[in-house]
Amino acid sequence: MIMFYRLDLIVTNGTHIMKTKIAILFFLKRTTINSNGESPIYLRITIDKKRIQNSTGLFVKPEYWSVNKSLAIGKNKESRLINEQLEMIKHRVVEAKNELFIKDTPLTAETLKNLLFGIQQKKRTLVPIFQDHNNRIEALLGQEYAPGTLERYKTSLKHTQEFIKWKYNVSDVELDKIDHALICDYEFYLRSVRKCANNSAIKYIKNFKKIVKQCMANGWISNDPFANYKSKVKEVERVFLTELEINLIVNKKFVSDRLSIVRDLFLFSCFTGLAYVDLKNLTTNHISKGIDGEQWIFTHRQKTESASKIPLLPIPQEIINKYKHHPHCEIQNKLLPVPSNQKMNAYLKEIADVCGINKDLTFHIARHTFATTVTLTNGVPIESVSKMLGHKSLKTTQHYAKVLDKKVSEDMNILRMKFQKTTEEQAKKAE
Repeated sequence: MIMFYRLDLIVTNGTHIMKTKIAILFFLKRTTINSNGESPIYLRITIDKKRIQNSTGLFVKPEYWSVNKSLAIGKNKESRLINEQLEMIKHRVVEAKNELFIKDTPLTAETLKNLLFGIQQKKRTLVPIFQDHNNRIEALLGQEYAPGTLERYKTSLKHTQEFIKWKYNVSDVELDKIDHALICDYEFYLRSVRKCANNSAIKYIKNFKKIVKQCMANGWISNDPFANYKSKVKEVERVFLTELEINLIVNKKFVSDRLSIVRDLFLFSCFTGLAYVDLKNLTTNHISKGIDGEQWIFTHRQKTESASKIPLLPIPQEIINKYKHHPHCEIQNKLLPVPSNQKMNAYLKEIADVCGINKDLTFHIARHTFATTVTLTNGVPIESVSKMLGHKSLKTTQHYAKVLDKKVSEDMNILRMKFQKTTEEQAKKAE
């Protein structure tokens, strides 16, 4: 029976404790014989079923080697010296194992071999890992990711590379250089050099954090550099149209077809809450009868893949009927003739000027208008609004509820009138 020298190492991993077994074996490579009739002695280490082996640099004649005991036999001086050196090699393995443990380096066949035999492992750097992440997103466009997501991460990588050049005057950094100070310096760079607003800077840091978390999950970064880092997104006041402003757009007569179409598409979103890309993707297949027997839109938000189920109000239903036979819709099998987002926003600025609306009108304002003026202001429960908007969290929808001072005012006026009526009735009784 071949004798193995075994080590049982207890490795902690968070709250879990596991044993890593190391088996050490010395064996003779009998197929190789030198001019003195000796064969080389090899060391084999097995860690979690993975083997590494290397020559010990020692030689012995096959007849002086015990396969069962895994050592040299005989009472001669040469055999004794060989066994002493094999014992020293065992101790070196134990010391290497302990060194990896102290350094909090994962114990693997590769890391132990590199340390034992002085092999310099090439250190991983940030930029190739970030680029590989972006390449994977690009490969899954249309399946798991939207084009906008890829563009955001491309911009994040560009900012990261420019920061590294600005701070260290190099093109890349090793992963072990990423610490709390680097993150703080990166945020300072985004705010000062790039002139990013608070929320933009925080979003770029968040994208960077995703890459760091991936490196940690792979065991390439041992300590979390974000552990003591704190940032706060500032709440942005969302612009929306009032009922009066909606009516100005509804009742405006446009000579230009391009403005009429954009106006209709904008109003369609005002009364459905659909974002531009989701509106553009609509086909007749997305329209069917809902639970109440009326026409509904059944779709999924491209941004979050959340389901959106929206009952059709009269205005969007009229718009669908109006463009049913539009050439663009018939040829491309689309519900509505939607131009590019760039053109849409440019034409909306013209519409705002013509209608006398003093707001920087963009298509996304229609979605905000649906959430506020069209639904929440008219008493639609926030849970229903959240579901129609395709929000994953009610917390996202609550941002809209905070800006409705008008609704608060109207509700309080009802309460005020109720108290006033009670006071008057009591005064009359007192008379």
